[in-house]
Amino acid sequence: MWRQLRNLNRSGRRQAVLVVLLAAVSISLPFWAGPFWMRVGTGIIMWAGLALSWNVICGYAGYISFGHVAFFGIGAYSTAILMQPDYGWNFFATLPVGAVIAGGLAAIIGWPVLRLRGAYFAIATLALGEAIREFATVVPITGGSYGLSLPVNVSSEFFYFVMLGATALAYLVCIVLLEHSRFGYRVKAVRDSEIAARMQGINANLVKIQAFVLSAVIPAVLGGINAYWITFINPDSVLHTIFTDQMVVMVLLGGLGTIWGPALGAALLYMLDQQIVTHFGDSTSYLILLGVLVMLVVLILPNGLISLFSGRREGSVLRHLMRDFGSSRRHSGPAVTAEGSRHDHH
Repeated sequence: MWRQLRNLNRSGRRQAVLVVLLAAVSISLPFWAGPFWMRVGTGIIMWAGLALSWNVICGYAGYISFGHVAFFGIGAYSTAILMQPDYGWNFFATLPVGAVIAGGLAAIIGWPVLRLRGAYFAIATLALGEAIREFATVVPITGGSYGLSLPVNVSSEFFYFVMLGATALAYLVCIVLLEHSRFGYRVKAVRDSEIAARMQGINANLVKIQAFVLSAVIPAVLGGINAYWITFINPDSVLHTIFTDQMVVMVLLGGLGTIWGPALGAALLYMLDQQIVTHFGDSTSYLILLGVLVMLVVLILPNGLISLFSGRREGSVLRHLMRDFGSSRRHSGPAVTAEGSRHDHH
């Protein structure tokens, strides 16, 4: 172990020190922070995990998902339903159920949907999120638009450490799978060039489905914890499209296709959101801020704020995604253009 630490370059040592400091601050926060900062810390940790999950499917696999909130809502409703008096499940037992349902749904819909690219995949996932939201609104077991109440747990420390443990485990799994395993190299190879990856013998369809499942399990677990934390859920509180929008902006702000970028973006954006709510109330200012941040990041820092520390500023992943969107538009146009040219010729 000490030999590996000595072999780390300066950047690696800096990252190791930052991780240790972050872990120390996170673990010690409940012992010196007040109730307000405990709640802020819990929110930051949750959003860091949600941003990570979106980064898996977009930053690493190269697919822009606009319906990722569906998996967050599935986890929330799984916990809320199973903790109702009619079932009386233990809270911790409900989390794997939500993860399995979300992962299974991702595997099932991923088989046909992941054959799409660019804007087509984005629209398909947006439709998925809206379908899940409508389903939760009309099905009696979810409480419909009236929602569901959960048992009250007044311990802020409990939710902080549960959220911290779940998010830390998610980051650990993603670091191992995406940065230090063959699976991660396969995912990046498929993202960069699916044709070249297939020529190397990689089962591209399976790799994409596995990445999609991984990205679905994380928000499902965090959604279940969040449902118990807020004690009441309805379709608007756990299935609103603003959840996905914030994941997107946090990842772009922090750094697309990086491990620590989502955490950085989540911390900064959530803190900024709390300041706006505190000083200006719940208004449209936050939505305007999201749009401005997206434009600034894409134009000035295409690899996010993390590039200020890593020196990686070329924006290769973001440009690759933009090419996918451009190619999907071009593929929808040639037929019309060809017909028009033939019509002019006649």
